[in-house]
Amino acid sequence: MSKITTYFKDVQNELVHKTSWPSWPELTNSAIVVMVASVIIAGVIFAMDYSFDTILEWVYNHLY
Repeated sequence: MSKITTYFKDVQNELVHKTSWPSWPELTNSAIVVMVASVIIAGVIFAMDYSFDTILEWVYNHLY
């Protein structure tokens, strides 16, 4: 039981004293970058999916 207590005390000490937390503006900017990147990647994947679907539909309709 003492090992578990020591572990949690060490975890708290590290989170409070050794971890550098971002400021609110840094956190906001990072969140915006992640959201913009996610939208761009989703758009690229949608465009690829739509174009492959259109190309394959055209191929199937003209070859069969």
